[in-house]
This record gives sequence, structure tokens and C-alpha cells, in this order.
Amino acid sequence: MTPTHATKAGIRYRYYVSLPCLHGEAKTAKVGSVTRVPATDIEDIVVKSLNEHLRNQSGMPAITVYSTIAEVIDRIDVYKDRLAVRLRSRENPETIKSADDIAPTDDCLLSIPWQKPPSKRFRQILLPHGTSRKEVRPERPERRLRLVNAIARGRRWLDEIVSGSVTDAAQIALRERCSVRHVNMTISLAFLAPKLVRAAVEGRLPRGINIARLRDAPAEWSRQFEALGLNPQQ
Repeated sequence: MTPTHATKAGIRYRYYVSLPCLHGEAKTAKVGSVTRVPATDIEDIVVKSLNEHLRNQSGMPAITVYSTIAEVIDRIDVYKDRLAVRLRSRENPETIKSADDIAPTDDCLLSIPWQKPPSKRFRQILLPHGTSRKEVRPERPERRLRLVNAIARGRRWLDEIVSGSVTDAAQIALRERCSVRHVNMTISLAFLAPKLVRAAVEGRLPRGINIARLRDAPAEWSRQFEALGLNPQQ
């Protein structure tokens, strides 16, 4: 597999893609049955399982530096139902061709139960009180992108004021050629509840929850959901 990434709504998502898939040979190749996996998910489970294994075997402290992990792991074979992690052996450092060449009792083989997450996850839209899921539609992609960009802009402007790189909102307004009120309203988006921001990025806000409705929200996160008529537990 080779690392790659995709960018959606300004967010970068990392993946590992099989070489047969990239070459258009996924259906005929003997390897590469798992064509694409999310990088963060698979890296996290490998690091967690590796640290548990090393701690149980030798009491070693947790490994967090990727360069160190590369010194411990020889290769990782990705199957539909497991990850086969081949650890480097001090006695026999030679690289093997495949995890299938190793006996199940080999201490250098770490088998991790795993299943590829679905490529298309169901987007659970935040529902307004008193409405059914059939009545609610997600916000249009172009409006969602404008909202996410506005939130990012508000956070950036707030950072400039906090860090002292600008003196106040008036200086930003002069630079951006807009009103001070517009700057203040945009900065208010930086104080949205994390669940609201995540829902905006993932496209789970119902249609009508836009920039205008999210500006100058209450300071308390629970009251933000209350003002929008949304359930914070969703």
C-alpha cells in the first residue's frame, strides 16, 4: 500500500491505497483485496496493539515516535478480518515475503483482529425537536463549505487578537475591508460548541442552520443547542 490523502471542505483525510487498486488491477491481482483503509484508524490500532504486546513481553514503555515504531515493525499485511504485524527479530533480521510464511506460533507475528470500516458512513443529522428524520435534510454542500470556512476564519482572527499580532477587531476590519461588526460576528463562531463544529464539518447540520443562525451564539454550549432547537445528545 502507499499513503495518499483527500481534501474535503478544507479538511485533509489520510488513506493507504493498494498498488493494484492504483494500477487498475484490483480485481485480478492476487494481493490488494483490501483496496483502501483510513490511515489514522489503522495506525492507532497498530500502535495500541504493539504497545500492549511489548509491555506484556518485556515491560517496555509505550512507543510514541513513529521512527521508533519503524525499527520494531518489519511489515504489516492487511486482511479483511485482521492485521498481521511482522516484528523484527534480533536473531533473524531477514525480511520474509508474507505473513502467510510464518507459523501461527511464531512470537514475531502479532495478529490483530480488525475489519475495514464501511467506506460510506451514515450521516446522522442533528434533529430539531419535534421533527422526524424524514422531514429533515442536510445543508447544501456549498453552504456547508461557507460555514466551515467562516468558522475557520473566526478562529484565525481570534488567534491574531489573542497572540497580539493585531491590536483589535478594527485593525482586522481595515485589512479585510469589512465592518467591525462583521469581524466580531465572525469571531463569535470560534466559540461554538465542538459538537456543533464537528456536525458542520461532517455535514450533519439540518438545512437552515447556517452562518447567520450560528453567529453570536450563547456562551454556554448547552444553551447553543437550546437556541437552535437541537438535541445535544445526538
